[in-house]
Amino acid sequence: MIDRQALVRRHNPYTFSWDPRSPFSLGNGNFTFTGDFTGLQTCSDTQTVSIPRCTMSSWGFHSYADAPLNADDLRLQTFIREDGSTVGYMSNPTGQEDLYHRLRINPHRCHLGNIGLRFASIKENKTSHLYLDTDLLSQIEHSKQFLDMYAGILESYFTYRGKPVEVYTTVHPDIDALSIKIRSSLFREGELSLSVRFPYGSHEMSGADWINEDRHVTDLYRNSDSSFLFARKMDEFVYTTSVEFFSDTRITYQRESPHSWCFTTSGETMELTLLFSGDTLMRQIPSFEATRAACEVSWKQFWQTGAAVSFDGSSDARAQELERRVVLSQYLLAIQSFGSLPPAETGLTCNSWYGKFHLEMHPWQALHAVFWNRPSLLDRSLEWYATILPGALERARSQGYAGARWPKMTDPSGNDSPSHIGALLCWQQPHILLFAEALYRVGGDARILHRFKRLVEDTMTFIVDYLQWDPEHKRYVLGPPLIPVQENHAPEDTLNPIFELEYWRWALLTALTWKKRLGEESPQKWAEVMNLLSLPPIDERNQRYRAHERCTDTYGRYATDHPAVILPYALIPGPAIDRTLMNRTVDAVLESWKMESLWGWDFPSLAMACARLGRTEEAIAMLLLDSPKNTYRMNGHNAQIGNDSLPLYLPGNGALLLAVGMMCAGWDGEKRLTPGFPHDGTWNVTHEGFSRYF
Repeated sequence: MIDRQALVRRHNPYTFSWDPRSPFSLGNGNFTFTGDFTGLQTCSDTQTVSIPRCTMSSWGFHSYADAPLNADDLRLQTFIREDGSTVGYMSNPTGQEDLYHRLRINPHRCHLGNIGLRFASIKENKTSHLYLDTDLLSQIEHSKQFLDMYAGILESYFTYRGKPVEVYTTVHPDIDALSIKIRSSLFREGELSLSVRFPYGSHEMSGADWINEDRHVTDLYRNSDSSFLFARKMDEFVYTTSVEFFSDTRITYQRESPHSWCFTTSGETMELTLLFSGDTLMRQIPSFEATRAACEVSWKQFWQTGAAVSFDGSSDARAQELERRVVLSQYLLAIQSFGSLPPAETGLTCNSWYGKFHLEMHPWQALHAVFWNRPSLLDRSLEWYATILPGALERARSQGYAGARWPKMTDPSGNDSPSHIGALLCWQQPHILLFAEALYRVGGDARILHRFKRLVEDTMTFIVDYLQWDPEHKRYVLGPPLIPVQENHAPEDTLNPIFELEYWRWALLTALTWKKRLGEESPQKWAEVMNLLSLPPIDERNQRYRAHERCTDTYGRYATDHPAVILPYALIPGPAIDRTLMNRTVDAVLESWKMESLWGWDFPSLAMACARLGRTEEAIAMLLLDSPKNTYRMNGHNAQIGNDSLPLYLPGNGALLLAVGMMCAGWDGEKRLTPGFPHDGTWNVTHEGFSRYF
């Protein structure tokens, strides 16, 4: 029995200095608040490469007033399919750059409001609408900060001009509310106040434009001595921020600019809750103490249920670091990757790709929850697929296909974004079967079969119709045109990419099984395609797998980016994959691949393939490989060093948890205990609650 409280709290992050690359965040899956060393959002960036301090939500999307919202105006790029027919994709910006760009950046997630401390003696930076760090930091001493992941509270302590300041910050588990408690004699002395500021929306990483004050409106209404309401309007995006103070003394306020206010108290304690909402409904606002109590209950339940793994007692020097990454990754994904929508690659911390989400990444961030026996966390976002099904059907129809084609880079509407890569990507198409099958396996509930029946059938209709018949070899082929998971291959040349081909095969087998479970006849076409689908491409000379059928240099020129050749034995158990050939393929990847080009989820996927092959030491080595994009900061974020647009990368965290769960509980056909870890006595793996992987 694992002492889960001790497991979590021994990895609670704390710091005695401010690192803008590693701030702490609080959240509930649909709402996240990221603060600086004050526990709030007091400071602007102090380094070029840092994580902005944002307040973001699943519903907080903004579009510029002049944004064209009709993708029908975009001219499509025409490609010739293998069978000679044509298909058009929104993949070429030439001659329509402005429209192409605006369709990509709208809508974008936005920073809902900056909540920070205001020191009377620090001058305001009128350019950034934040405070000059050099002035503030020169007067800060004895800084320390502690994130209690088991209770969901951030504690921040420091002295300003020798006077102590204590800040306690937490986010309510059920509503989009931030609760704060601040203690300092600086309030009574008139030196300290609370600043509430609102920026205009932006597609940039920070989600905030502090310059264009005339492009948005902020109105403040005082409902009582302690209750305030901010009404916000940014173009067509409207939302409110309600503020309730729970201090014993009277709250006074002052407007400093069109979108900035300062609140102060004559006492030494300020306690308040801010509720952010995309509607105007009145709600009861909980106090700080009520929010903290709700957090303690919610986070205790989170950590005490589901799966857990401890490496305590291991002699391998890497065990403690792996355990730290596992614990912190669970926390980070819980606060921003399990909301009502699929998550963006930087979650609700900041904007990557304008805050839009990439559906091909959804399993890497969220699938682990099922096998960690927290299936309801993934389930929260799956209803969204049903809401965008009409658009997916229309997308397929407009391209000449039957069934439902799911978008790649999208937003709450389910619209696809133009892209020279994304529009041609297809490996997100079987994901809904992966999710549904995972939920069915761990739950065994026939209601899941009926719930996902329509989505599965429409998805399979597209998957079958997307294939092309090769009359010369009497087989079905995949592509061209398409861009595979390893995105450095030209769409015109890509034929039968290995991962997509095996994912199609796995989807067909799974769909046929679903029909049997439902007691229904399968469409004859499904079985025909299954029997005549092309086999994985092989390099016959070296007896290893190739990236795709026409790729002659898989392990040379193309040995960069995602090592897709191993994915059919990682994310899925490729039905047509030969174990001996995959062993040689892994050898070739480890020997030739440019590891610095890998992304955060590639390292766990390599570990999964190695684990299936019994190469346990290499599985551990891949999880903890010293590589720029396999770096895990003090706060647990998987930094993609060398890519300034991705200071964090949640697919890496999610893939890590998926791999570790698989390595603990095993997979279909594997009988050994903890089969993904070395059994030489150096690893002491205690785990509970995991479900077996595919």
